[in-house]
Amino acid sequence: MEIIDSGRFVPAADGSADYAEHLRVPALSFGTYSIPAGATDGQSPHNEDEIYVVTSGRGSFTSGGQTVEVGPGTTLFVPAREEHRFHDITEDLVTLVFFAPAYTGIPQS
Repeated sequence: MEIIDSGRFVPAADGSADYAEHLRVPALSFGTYSIPAGATDGQSPHNEDEIYVVTSGRGSFTSGGQTVEVGPGTTLFVPAREEHRFHDITEDLVTLVFFAPAYTGIPQS
């Protein structure tokens, strides 16, 4: 067993959005994505399936041509290589992020 300290709002030093990986095994990886209110989510599609669980904050999320409002308790599944983005962040947003298999860090080309 491993106890993982995660889910705290920790933006990048310059105040932008930041992803912190907490666990990596071949089958999956897990981290916390912090997006400050008003910040931009500049991510690109990933080669892995992904699940977001919003733990705090509010904003919008667009993926697969659909836009939804997100807040604490919202859980989102994004299939590999699908364009997606958080936007219109009105309260500092914290999401737990699960990738399967483990995140390669290489966006779709």
